[in-house]
Amino acid sequence: MLTACSLLPPGADAPVARRVSALLPVDALLLGEQHDAPEHHAIERETVEALVANGRLAALALEMAEEGRSTAHVAATASEAQVQAALGWNDKAWPWASYGPAVMAAVRAGVPVVGANLPRARMKDAMADVSLDVQLNGEAYTAQQDAVREGHCKLLPESQIIPMTRIQVGRDRAMAQAIVKARQPGKTVLLIAGAGHTVRTLGVPQHLPDDIKVASVRLLASSTNDAVPGEYDRTWQTPPLPEKDYCAQLRRPTKAPAAS
Repeated sequence: MLTACSLLPPGADAPVARRVSALLPVDALLLGEQHDAPEHHAIERETVEALVANGRLAALALEMAEEGRSTAHVAATASEAQVQAALGWNDKAWPWASYGPAVMAAVRAGVPVVGANLPRARMKDAMADVSLDVQLNGEAYTAQQDAVREGHCKLLPESQIIPMTRIQVGRDRAMAQAIVKARQPGKTVLLIAGAGHTVRTLGVPQHLPDDIKVASVRLLASSTNDAVPGEYDRTWQTPPLPEKDYCAQLRRPTKAPAAS
């Protein structure tokens, strides 16, 4: 505890800052969020601020922007519109109101924000890339296929499970590569992604070199913790959200076109 506290700069004694400090030093810190949990976006911003405050943030890497996008050449005084343009931001998929505060905290500190996700233009190729089938060991690959089934509400045809699993593995590998490119000695690359991408046994950590020290944190909007030991290094719980059937929209039958 004394070591952890010694990493805190003066005045940075907020709960999130203390939690972050307790995980350091690491080369990569992965925050696995629930995308629609407002508290998780607040934690992400506070994590950026905590790492900036002690001079440890090497880069902010995002699932929410594609690989190759970056604010590296954007001024710290840039407008939010300029930052969104640099990142090719898709506000319909990822509401800027949720992610903008964390992104701008990094930009204002002169820290690069980098896209980490597999570009949509490469997803078709990933679906046919058999080399992605051997990126995980057999047990982990089977578990990843099960996660894809569950993530698509068990509505995907079985013929689509392997191609969609390849996309998931390809996305995890792209995020890992973004971390490797952004790493700096003595600093931490912060990745913000969905919790499924940050599972130690299946996700991004599986694609990182052995010499990268990583900590994976699950942000969990729930009153109970159902995490399996070994999946994450920490689980940070936040208040549960109102119950919602995320599969309802997918189950809804498509309306037939009106007769002309």
